[in-house]
Amino acid sequence: MEAGGGVGVGAGPNYNPRTVEEVFKDFKGRRAGLIKALTNDVEDFYRQCDPEKENLCLYGFPSEQWEVNLPAEEVPPELPEPALGINFARDGMQEKDWLSLVAVHSDAWLLSVAFYFGARFGFDKADRKRLFNMINEFPTIFEIYSRIAQPKDDDEGLDDDEEDDDEHGDTLCGACGDNYAADEFWICCDICEKWFHGKCVKITPARAEHIKQYKCPSCSNKRARS
Repeated sequence: MEAGGGVGVGAGPNYNPRTVEEVFKDFKGRRAGLIKALTNDVEDFYRQCDPEKENLCLYGFPSEQWEVNLPAEEVPPELPEPALGINFARDGMQEKDWLSLVAVHSDAWLLSVAFYFGARFGFDKADRKRLFNMINEFPTIFEIYSRIAQPKDDDEGLDDDEEDDDEHGDTLCGACGDNYAADEFWICCDICEKWFHGKCVKITPARAEHIKQYKCPSCSNKRARS
């Protein structure tokens, strides 16, 4: 199977985060990979989930990469497994609904992996609570995908103040899903109108000054394939 970004494993065979901070870092890496699969790399992800193939799973790795592959053969598996057979429902649902369902299952898988490590390495009540609170500061993958997939017409009827608040305070990066921050450089795609951290799409303020029409990686890939 193909792996997003060309990385198939994401961690060495003895990779085991043992502290709350290490487990949280693992969670963030896997989450970033899954977000990438459902946003910037969504066309590649959709193509790989062929319903004619066997039971497929979507994996996220600590290296911020993703992969569509068969489930682990070992029983029980080394880590909790993602939802099995996500490819079978692909052509039987609206694409948006199918991707939303994959996002929900991906959120559940991320939590199961994080708390698997917590149980394995003996996190106590305080550690588990701290880990959950750290995780809960981030929007879920489902929330990120829902915002990206939301029709622009849904914003009609807002007054100027509400629109301004929504444009800034609640804006999520189309690549990593994190919230807007006034002290960071952002750039908006002129095609899909999604906002991105400059660092996530490798655009600096100096480079942006010379770009007449910015196209995000997803829109650039669509244009190249058309």
